[in-house]
Amino acid sequence: MRCGRGVNTIRGIMDNIALRFRRRSGTAAGHGVAGNLRAMVDDAVRIEPMTAEHRQQVLAIYQAGIDEGDATFETAAPGWSVFSAARLPEHRFVAVDCANGAVLGWIAASPVSSRCVYEGVVEHSVYVHPGARGRGIGRQLLTTLISSTEAAGIWTIQSGIFPENVASLALHEAVGFRVVGTRERLGKHLGRWRDVLLIERRSAAI
Repeated sequence: MRCGRGVNTIRGIMDNIALRFRRRSGTAAGHGVAGNLRAMVDDAVRIEPMTAEHRQQVLAIYQAGIDEGDATFETAAPGWSVFSAARLPEHRFVAVDCANGAVLGWIAASPVSSRCVYEGVVEHSVYVHPGARGRGIGRQLLTTLISSTEAAGIWTIQSGIFPENVASLALHEAVGFRVVGTRERLGKHLGRWRDVLLIERRSAAI
């Protein structure tokens, strides 16, 4: 996929979000929403489906997030086969540097249950390379996931975030996630008990 095409795809997604906002509010305020979202687009980055070709860089970014200590209870990234099997192939994406093809970040969703009543609920993870933060890449990835899940009839995206991960909380709030509760002392991580904030985004379209 060429870079220009990738950027246009993200901008199209953002325009759709703004259109839905205008329809709900009955005002032209959605133009401001679209403008603010477009301001976050990095023209040097394209979003594309995650494939096995990306596996080494995806897992390296995952491990970098793990090593920082506030991303997950995991202490080591799994092998690709385990990673891939746990995530829905139609709802996983990478952000790629147009200049050199390097993976700058990734997002993926997993089913929360095999029961049919939960078929419209997924849990997601999003990671950005430490050297690529501050460029709106996490927001682009989340916006892409929101678009793909809504197109598939999924009504809720959820995740768990450590309270100390304030950057991730702010990012998710910016795209419509809310904190629905705190799971206190949910598990031990590197020898200490950690609380986890449960966040979710309920689709207004589904």
